[in-house]
Amino acid sequence: MSITHIVLLLLVVVLIFGTKKLRNIGSDLGGAMRDFKKGMDGGDEEEQRRRDAEKLRADNTASSQENVRRDSTETHDRNP
Repeated sequence: MSITHIVLLLLVVVLIFGTKKLRNIGSDLGGAMRDFKKGMDGGDEEEQRRRDAEKLRADNTASSQENVRRDSTETHDRNP
């Protein structure tokens, strides 16, 4: 396909659809592609957030258990 074929094809498309309609089609296609990419990346982000939340819960549980142990040893040390 030469450059003249491409120009002729674009001219026919503009004549059939018009510039306003082509602008709308372009923005719709761009939005669809953006949403598709966001959806493809969204699964990874959701899984990462879930792992982070589980890690935070585990860290909070471990630190609260350490505080309980520390408090109980302090009370034993003070009472002879």
